[in-house]
Amino acid sequence: MKNDLIKCTIDDHVAVVTMDAPPVNAQSRDFVEELIEVFDELNETPGVRCVVLTGNGKCFSAGADIKSRAKVGQGKPGDTYRHLRRTREVGFVITEMNIPVVAAVNGPALGAGMGLALCSDMIVASDKAVFGLPEIDIGLMGGVRHTMRAFPLALTRRMVLTGWRVPAEELYRRGLIEECVAPEALMDTAMEIAHAIASKSPAAVRLAKRAINTVETMGLKDGYRFEQNLTVEMTRHEDSKEAMRAFMEKRPPVFRDEP
Repeated sequence: MKNDLIKCTIDDHVAVVTMDAPPVNAQSRDFVEELIEVFDELNETPGVRCVVLTGNGKCFSAGADIKSRAKVGQGKPGDTYRHLRRTREVGFVITEMNIPVVAAVNGPALGAGMGLALCSDMIVASDKAVFGLPEIDIGLMGGVRHTMRAFPLALTRRMVLTGWRVPAEELYRRGLIEECVAPEALMDTAMEIAHAIASKSPAAVRLAKRAINTVETMGLKDGYRFEQNLTVEMTRHEDSKEAMRAFMEKRPPVFRDEP
């Protein structure tokens, strides 16, 4: 895979994806297309069981590249809608991954940058990080629906209408992110979670993520029935039988590398 703006390393079943577009990891067209390509490729890379997404430097991602964003719609017909489609898909490619994604937010996560974190399965943040929606200050809109999905309505309204940059410590206090740690502990904390996920059955993790993504918008009964159907599917998999044998034999299970 390309390694221009998005760097990727894989070790012990965990892929670390690092946004590397100095100085603030702003999301240009090339940045977005490369990030989509990297996540699509990881989704089908044998042996990858979890992904950690982080930013190089002092910023996770400051969001859209305003210089290039200002030119949207000035090119050939259809450019505006192609831009909007890319902007949607860069978040959904993370959400729709079969593999869990842990966002290790090392610094400001603003606008579309915060969107990448919110589309991940969980967020671990440095206590130097802030989360914000600055669109109202730069003549744009965006981020409302993703934020409302993860944060309370009143907090979402404040962020959208005032541009308030919420400290990671405040989000952790409210129980909205998983961890808030010193900068030097960020990647160790994220990797600890990632390796815990990677130690599970890949088949079970993929089904669990499918359940999480699907039942979110379903009613209670339909959602539970959907989960039950996935449970039936899982019990027919060899990893399920191995997990039960290991439990009875009081030993660590040995799962297949691939679902």
